Amino acid sequence: AMLIVASSAFHQTGHTGVAELQGAYKTLQPLLGPFAAVVFAVALLASGLSSSAVGTMAGQVIMQGFVGFRIPLWVRRVVTMIPAIIVISLGLNATAMIILSQVVLSIALPAPMLTLVYFTSKERVMGPLLVNRKVTTLAVGVCTMLILSFNVILLAQSL
Repeated sequence: AMLIVASSAFHQTGHTGVAELQGAYKTLQPLLGPFAAVVFAVALLASGLSSSAVGTMAGQVIMQGFVGFRIPLWVRRVVTMIPAIIVISLGLNATAMIILSQVVLSIALPAPMLTLVYFTSKERVMGPLLVNRKVTTLAVGVCTMLILSFNVILLAQSL
């Protein structure tokens, strides 16, 4: 929603050259008022925090419940914050770092996706009531292969 509002505001007013996050909030202020830049910043921060929290919790559930490996909470928090702290402290380009993080995620994405399809199709893991039916496993497998194919294309174009 945040991106749709920002892009709509930029497009309608002819500010189509905004390509950096640093410039987006500065351009929003004269278009939508001084409070718009603050709302954009808060929304961007909330988006980042929520995605980090979800990723950390998912990793915790898998590590503790499935693998039986426990990592102290403070270690998980520090490890997940290190990349952001490095980017901020070095003053790196935020947009370039977001793109780089997405490329890295597209490299890492196959492991959990393929693992999820595999384990949810196994009755000994999921139990008789929660195991995916064959048609569900087939549909999820096709979607997974489609997403992974798109990631390979993205990586090829990025490199």
